[in-house]
Amino acid sequence: MNQNSNSIFKITRPLSHRIPFVFASPHSGTNYPESFLAESKLDPLTLRCSEDTFVDELFSEAPKYGAPLMKALFPRAYVDPNREAFELDPQMFIEPLPSFVNSTSPRVNAGLGTVPRLVTSGNNIYRNKISFKEAKNRINKFYFPYHRALKRLIDETKNKFGKCILIDCHSMPSIQHLNTLKGVDVILGNKHGKTCAHELILFVENHLKTLSLNVHTNYPYAGGYTTEHYGNPKNNIHSLQIEIARSLYMDEQKLTKNNNFKLIKKKLSNLLGLLANAQFSF
Repeated sequence: MNQNSNSIFKITRPLSHRIPFVFASPHSGTNYPESFLAESKLDPLTLRCSEDTFVDELFSEAPKYGAPLMKALFPRAYVDPNREAFELDPQMFIEPLPSFVNSTSPRVNAGLGTVPRLVTSGNNIYRNKISFKEAKNRINKFYFPYHRALKRLIDETKNKFGKCILIDCHSMPSIQHLNTLKGVDVILGNKHGKTCAHELILFVENHLKTLSLNVHTNYPYAGGYTTEHYGNPKNNIHSLQIEIARSLYMDEQKLTKNNNFKLIKKKLSNLLGLLANAQFSF
C-alpha cells in the first residue's frame, strides 16, 4: 500500500509488516518547484547532481520482504531532510538569521545546509540571496512533515517488534580522487558505533563483501543527521547509513542508469532478503 502526503513523501508499505526494519531514501526526490528553478542560476541537470538518483529504486523490494520504504519527493537541493531543521548559511540570506539557527556546522560551512547554498558539485544554486522567510516556509512545509512521518514509522515498528532498525539509503559521487578510497563501492556509517549494534553493521558489511562489493565503514561518511538523530541502541532503535557509489549503477553526468543497474539492484535485494531472515541478538 502506498501513502502520499501532498507530494512531500511517499511510503510504500508491505502487505504485512513482518520485520523490524524501516528503509528511508531522503535524497531521491525529483519534484522541482517552478519557482525554485526560476531562482536558480543552474541548468536542470546540474541542479540534479545533489540527488541520490535511483536509490529508491535500488531498495524498492524492501516492502516485498516485509518492511516499509519511505522516500522524499522534494529534491535535496531545495530542502535537505538529512540535516538539523535550521542549519543555514548566513551568506545566502538577505537579512541576518535568528539566533536559533545553526550557522557554523561543518555542513553549513560546506554550503550544504538544510536549504543548501551549493549543489554537491560545488556550484552556487542561486542567482540572488533569498529571504529567511522563504527558507522557513520550505522547512515547515517539507522538512517537518517528512520527519514526523519517519518518526511515526519508527515508533510503529518499535511498538510492534520491540525494536526498530532504520536503514538510511544514499548514494555517493565518484570519490576516486581520494586515493585511499579508490574503488570503494559501499560505505556504511553508524557514527563509529554509536547508532547501531556492531552485529548489524558487521552483518551488512560481510554480506556485501560476499557479493563482490568493496566496503568501507565510517569514512568519509559516518552517518548524517538522520542516522545520528534516530539511532539510539539503548532504546532499541538502531540506525545504519548505506552509501552506494553512483558509478556502479548510473552515468553520473547524464543521470541515467548504466548496464549494471539491474545487477546492483539484485545484489541489494539479496541483502534485503538476508536481513529479513537474520536472527539478531540485539
